Amino acid sequence: MSYPPEIASQFDIPDLEKDKLVGEVIRYILFKTEQNSGCPIRREELTQLITAKGYKQRNFPSFVIDEAKSKLSSIFGYEMRELQRSRPSAAANTGRASQSQQSVGDAKSYIIISKLPSDVYGKFVEDKSSVHLSGLTFVVIGIIHLAGGKITEENLWHHLKRLGLHENEENHPKFSNTKQALEALVQQRYLQKEKVNGPEGNIVHYELAERALDAPIYDKIKEYVAQMVQKDATPLEYD
Repeated sequence: MSYPPEIASQFDIPDLEKDKLVGEVIRYILFKTEQNSGCPIRREELTQLITAKGYKQRNFPSFVIDEAKSKLSSIFGYEMRELQRSRPSAAANTGRASQSQQSVGDAKSYIIISKLPSDVYGKFVEDKSSVHLSGLTFVVIGIIHLAGGKITEENLWHHLKRLGLHENEENHPKFSNTKQALEALVQQRYLQKEKVNGPEGNIVHYELAERALDAPIYDKIKEYVAQMVQKDATPLEYD
């Protein structure tokens, strides 16, 4: 690929080398997304992939990542979306001691999202064997949304038990280990989990993380909840 003269002169790196690096970043993103069940990829990982090969130019990693983003869209049909890592509300708003499972330093990360229409994606791309995981994600996000964006671990499992999911179950027919299935949502950044030291001891809280708060997902949740509330509020009609 031939890059604009201003880009070529800025980095003084042959176009062939740039293309090779862009290709390596794309392969890394696709492989990691598949390997880690869609967990966000930290920008730091992509930057290190480039600088480890001896490229130390200040803005070169950003250039390569932007080119990878462009090609993922034009060739593979994926939107490479940047997520800004959010801090747990207790850590952000109070000075009390807390233990967060997320590092504040890992500020930026990426996920890839298919740009196909939902009906086309569902028919030709979606892995039908993992539909139950998408359902669990939707349900958990909905529960926490209705709780005001944050809920204790005890209350969350109280609601999940009503759906047949028990905290210590290790042989669920769909999810196997239910606790690990919930923990996967933390790793995928739909949720963030925080242990807060209080008068009654350590209390674990779950709240919505940046992926669940991303506009497309959050808007779908709000629309679904509004439909359910409207349905429940509809008066019964009698013949």
